[in-house]
Amino acid sequence: MTQSKSDLMVQRLRQMQQALPEIEASAIVSVDGLIMASDLPSDVEDDRVSAMSAAMLSLGERIASELGRGSLDQVYIRGRSGFVILTAVGTEAVLTALARDDAKLGLLFLELSKASADIAKLIA
Repeated sequence: MTQSKSDLMVQRLRQMQQALPEIEASAIVSVDGLIMASDLPSDVEDDRVSAMSAAMLSLGERIASELGRGSLDQVYIRGRSGFVILTAVGTEAVLTALARDDAKLGLLFLELSKASADIAKLIA
């Protein structure tokens, strides 16, 4: 039996989180704000993550464009309890990752970049 694209995306999210355990949750969200795949804990609402991810992606794209920074690559948010990082997946989606505050940013960005490239191939 062949796995669906959604199943393959969830599998890739889980591989990313195994490679970097500081990533506590992740999701692939369409630019329209719909969850395409997720590996979120039960206390995190898919709908909230998807809506906020789409809104931040849209705002980030507008800021990058208006301020002459080119196309959006990433949106980085740091809170007292950790990070939320949104990484563009082609032009159709965004990879949202929630990471603990002790995450090494270089490793986090590298792993997100690899996962984003792999997921972009699945979406294409």
